[in-house]
Amino acid sequence: MPSSPATLGFYLARAEQARVEAGAATLAHVRERCTRSEAAWLALAERAERGAKLRALELGRKAASGAM
Repeated sequence: MPSSPATLGFYLARAEQARVEAGAATLAHVRERCTRSEAAWLALAERAERGAKLRALELGRKAASGAM
């Protein structure tokens, strides 16, 4: 699944929202759920960022091999 900067931004925004909700939660199980949610969104953001970097490297490699 291709990701875009908008997708990465969405993941990071959701992680931030979960962090804020965890901080505001008064019930332990809600705080834990929000903390798990934040971790999941951050993992998705990391994966999207890594994929974007790999695609950029591959595009550069293909451009370099096509230019020769």
